[in-house]
Amino acid sequence: MLNALVGEKISIVSRKAHTTRHNTLGVINRGGAQAVFIDTPGLNRDRKHALHRLMAKAIHQAIADADVILMVTDAARLTAEDRRLGSMLEQHADRTILVLNKSDALTRRTDLLARLKDASEAFHCSAFVPVSAAKHQNLDRLIGEILNRLPEGPALFPPGFVTDKDTRFRIAETIREKLLSALHQEVPYGLTVEIEHLDRAEGRLIVHAMIWLGKDGHKAIVIGKGGRVLKAVGRAARIELARALGESVHLELWVKVRANWSDSERELKNLGFERS
Repeated sequence: MLNALVGEKISIVSRKAHTTRHNTLGVINRGGAQAVFIDTPGLNRDRKHALHRLMAKAIHQAIADADVILMVTDAARLTAEDRRLGSMLEQHADRTILVLNKSDALTRRTDLLARLKDASEAFHCSAFVPVSAAKHQNLDRLIGEILNRLPEGPALFPPGFVTDKDTRFRIAETIREKLLSALHQEVPYGLTVEIEHLDRAEGRLIVHAMIWLGKDGHKAIVIGKGGRVLKAVGRAARIELARALGESVHLELWVKVRANWSDSERELKNLGFERS
């Protein structure tokens, strides 16, 4: 959704739930108006790890700071998690817009109208907007609803500014996206990526990245038989990074275990999560 709104890929995409770990800032300018978006981690009831508590803190802080809140759901169905989030946002109904994404999957207008009716009965929001982020459908209407609700004030960022995330962060997240695609079950949630070296030499970008795992038993899975999984991840990440950054990329990946990193505030700080 954020990528579709700003017109550039600044947040990774995965079919797996709870992909986003950091608040990601994106900016759009329309005429004389500017909107600043904060894409938060998804709502997760699990609070047993320090990482999950940090993500929950990021969500609540973003809600407190925002002028407009976008609650994004799947147009095809309302889940128990949607209802929990709706209850949490009920006190902010006057500044919440419910966005029914993937509305293109509802081919019959009567189905879409039925979903809108269900949503309006289940949630108290100031507007209900069906969109398709993947097909860029109805995004102008959503942006209009947002801009109409924003307070007047000076632009916070200069023209052309898109995100606060630097190249190092975006490279690490791209690698993690490819790992999410290649791995299954609990393994993707027990890893993170750290860029240890970033430089340019002989006309190309040189990247050395460390994949940190929370469990020793996951190492063989991430590497794969004969290194096949790691090689495939590296190739997919290198191709996307070269396209996104507009330059040749040399990428080297290593895998190491940092036991229980997601439950250590010190380790999370070392890995940059204090900036979320």
